[in-house]
Amino acid sequence: MNIDILQQQVDIIIASNNSKEEKLQAICDYLEKEISYYDWVGFYFKNGDKNELKLAQYTGEETEHTIIPFGKGICGQVAISNENFVVQDVSEQDNYISCGWKVKSEIVIPIFVNNENIGQIDIDSHTPNTFTNKDEQLLEYICKKVAEILH
Repeated sequence: MNIDILQQQVDIIIASNNSKEEKLQAICDYLEKEISYYDWVGFYFKNGDKNELKLAQYTGEETEHTIIPFGKGICGQVAISNENFVVQDVSEQDNYISCGWKVKSEIVIPIFVNNENIGQIDIDSHTPNTFTNKDEQLLEYICKKVAEILH
């Protein structure tokens, strides 16, 4: 994974004249295409004043998890903890919402606007033990860039 090239392409997407929604979709599509073990890429955002997340743009298999209560699953836990969550083997998680039998690992990184957790990027992989510090660095960078267009 060449983080510099991936970040440069994300910068180009963010700088485009497309709508926020189109930019988020382009990021999902780009990451899923460029990183072989990113099998599902999506954004969840806080659903108004409710203590739940709502699925926004994504690429990959359809999911029935369009609303996730805070505290439920990996995404819901990140909504409360405000911290990155890397799960190398989803079968070892008690509080896991399965999006499909193929998913073996997951990484979720929160997005902050004005120090408030407003959403997250969620990546599922069909490969166990696949995420590294490079994935965290790349996704943290993307979340900072996404925060800039959302505030």
